[in-house]
Amino acid sequence: MSFLTICLNPTIQKTLRFYSIVPNSVNRTAFHRLDVSGKGINVARVLTQLGKKTVHLTQLGGVMRPLFLSLCEQDGLSVEWVESAAMTAGEASDHTGEIRFCYTVLNGSDNSVTELVEESREVAAGTEERLLKKYDELLGDSSLNLNCLIISGTKAAGFSDAVIPTITRKAKEKGLRVILDIKSSDLIKSLKYEPDFIKPNLEEFTKTFKTEPSKDMLIELAQKYKCKIILTNGSRKILAVEKENYFEIDVPAAKAVNTTGCGDAFTAGFASALEEGADFTTAINEGIRCGALNAGLERPGSIR
Repeated sequence: MSFLTICLNPTIQKTLRFYSIVPNSVNRTAFHRLDVSGKGINVARVLTQLGKKTVHLTQLGGVMRPLFLSLCEQDGLSVEWVESAAMTAGEASDHTGEIRFCYTVLNGSDNSVTELVEESREVAAGTEERLLKKYDELLGDSSLNLNCLIISGTKAAGFSDAVIPTITRKAKEKGLRVILDIKSSDLIKSLKYEPDFIKPNLEEFTKTFKTEPSKDMLIELAQKYKCKIILTNGSRKILAVEKENYFEIDVPAAKAVNTTGCGDAFTAGFASALEEGADFTTAINEGIRCGALNAGLERPGSIR
């Protein structure tokens, strides 16, 4: 059995570590690294490190595509992709569909982790159709033996509001376990297809539903859409619901070097444990373990 991870916002992540940062001055460091990233890639990398067969689906375009694919190959990641850039030279002059860069700054003087995020460029016309066609091909490939779909993160500009719900619906029709780490309208419009698990963080959930979650609200939501709910909140308690059962699960203190990708490592650990037959709370604790391992490393979205 294997996993299909999807993120429609591919990223190349630059991590820089400083002993201290002096504002309004030139700050230099010899400690820096470059990684392929984005929430779905982070999930795929941790699943791969856990020994799980995983395929990642995304869109790629522009001059950074060879670098992105090369970094994936170095990490042993299996990636399926479709073209997201404009198809003609004239149309391509606006850099449509190019892969974004994001940056993590680690400051040793106060142990802070600062993320600088580029907004994605709009994908070219036809990208969504190509992606859904590739998705259908993967769902129909019996040799992959897919049993779980994980959708993570936001989608790039240019995708319609129907793309994530459509992907969710088709996976449920195929009988796959579906885990959604998404927010806003993507989450709300996907709920009617009854995903098995939803896992936004607390801030994302609050912004999506325009209210702080209560025990009764979470139970009602879980029962209405026949899903289990996990709300992570960094190093604070996890809120979770399974049917009528509400849990608050403590997260043990862990030394943090780089917290980028901790939520994705949690998702991968949780999904991996479920695939091995773990119950809900045991799987959550495996997610916590993987999130803590990620926090202790400079590399984002990794447990080793």
